[in-house]
Amino acid sequence: MEPRSTYKTKQKEILLDYLINRPGEHITAGDVCEHFRSKGSSIGQSTVYRQLERLVDEGVLSKYTIDVNSPACFEYMGKDSHVEKGICFHCKCEKCGKLIHLHCDEMEAIKNHMLEHHGFTMDPMRTVFYGLCEDCSKEQEDSDK
Repeated sequence: MEPRSTYKTKQKEILLDYLINRPGEHITAGDVCEHFRSKGSSIGQSTVYRQLERLVDEGVLSKYTIDVNSPACFEYMGKDSHVEKGICFHCKCEKCGKLIHLHCDEMEAIKNHMLEHHGFTMDPMRTVFYGLCEDCSKEQEDSDK
C-alpha cells in the first residue's frame, strides 16, 4: 500500500491536470466531482473540496463566490492570468447562470472613475454585473418574434 501523502499527491495531480485543461473556465466543485464520477475515478467529494481549497491557498486557483444562491466557482490561474493584472470583473447570466470574465480596458476605466469621482474603491474580484448572456439574449429575441 502506498503512503497516504503519495495518494493525495496523485489525486491532486489528477485534479490539477483536469483544471489546467480548462483555462478561463469557471468550474464548481460539483462539476469536478461529476467529471471524475463519469470517468470512474475514485476521488471522493470531500477530497475534491479539500484539494480545491488547497490550490486556492497556493494561488493556483482563484475562487469566486458570486452570490449566496450559487456555488463557488474555481478557475485555474496560469502565468498569463488576468487576476495578476488586477482586473477580474464578471457578468452572470440570470437565465442560464453562465459566468463571463470581462477582459477589457473599459472596466479598468470604470474602476478608476469610481475611485476618482466617487471615492469608492471597487473590488474587482467581487464585482458582478447581472443580465443575459449572448445566447440567452438571442434565444429570448427569437421567442419574441
